[in-house]
Amino acid sequence: MSILATDIIRRAEVVGGEPAEAVRELAEQLRLEAMAGVIFYCASTYDPDALAAALDTTFDCPVIGCTTAGEIGRRYQTDGIVAVSFSADRFRLHPRLIRSLHEFDGAGARALIDDLRGHLAFSDNLDPEAMFGTVLLDGLSIMEEKVTAHLHSCLGGVSLVGGSAGDSLEFRETRVYADGRFHVGAGIFALIESKLPFRTFKLQHFEASDLDMVITKADPVTRTVTEINGSPAAEEYAEILGLEIDVLNPQVFAQYPVMLQIGDEWYVRSIQKVNPDGSLTFFCAIDEGLPLTIARGVGFVNTLESKIVELESEFELIECTLGWDCILRRLELMDSGKTERVESALSRLNFVGFSTFGEQFGALHVNQTLTGVVLGE
Repeated sequence: MSILATDIIRRAEVVGGEPAEAVRELAEQLRLEAMAGVIFYCASTYDPDALAAALDTTFDCPVIGCTTAGEIGRRYQTDGIVAVSFSADRFRLHPRLIRSLHEFDGAGARALIDDLRGHLAFSDNLDPEAMFGTVLLDGLSIMEEKVTAHLHSCLGGVSLVGGSAGDSLEFRETRVYADGRFHVGAGIFALIESKLPFRTFKLQHFEASDLDMVITKADPVTRTVTEINGSPAAEEYAEILGLEIDVLNPQVFAQYPVMLQIGDEWYVRSIQKVNPDGSLTFFCAIDEGLPLTIARGVGFVNTLESKIVELESEFELIECTLGWDCILRRLELMDSGKTERVESALSRLNFVGFSTFGEQFGALHVNQTLTGVVLGE
């Protein structure tokens, strides 16, 4: 199969630089004769006002983006920007800012989707074969479950994929960009019409083990688990793993997430941190009474390469893959020494994405997962 560059989609990446300089370099790489829009993912170290001003004055098409826990282009990078531009011949981007994720509800989702129906360019109505939806959400909002479920319920079968913005591993402030500036506590939904075939996908590299637990005390609103099996949460989690509580860190959480079964599917629920009171904060909402299982890794690289072979078999040419990859997957990869092998594999997909604080797929907010959409012929 061929992965030659074309004038349908262009990818770009820069590392460092002052905001205006970085955006100028991006614009040169992204330039198309007629642009339907630009999606970018940037390090949280850039000055947000300066970067927003540069983006707003440089591009005259819709532009959306967010801050990251690391960018992914041809390489895994930090302190930079990756981006993709779309030709107006084949695409239309319809972004909508959700100003307050906390106030967003079912009525808001219906109003948003109903408004978009009147702006479609290639179709008369929502068509799952001709468009997909993507979301970029404040990764510290703790609102991803609710917002994703509301949007998905209104999309009439149109695929929904996306990711939660990050800020390295600072967990202080994550931002999304739309309408010429960065926003906190907000999200972006974009309906993307495509004349190219596409396919959404999700990938995880874990399976359930025989190490089971029950959540006996939790606050799903704050994603905090206080007790597991009737004992202090962090203490019990460490004991199940045969570890001391003081060694629990993001690398351990990346290696040993937990899994929840919904129907016949298993979904990963990842731990963010140990709190001073011995509770655990998760990247997803966790309810009391949930039976969970410690996950067992089944091969990060092999799982990815198998999925890529599957995706390649469905396309003669892959123009681009937009991807949203959990920060905990990145941490595990960095410890494995297999980064170059994974970069080589992702290059077959013409991958553009970022390391997230959570991923969205369909109606669900998930963790330690790669979600994406492949666009090609």
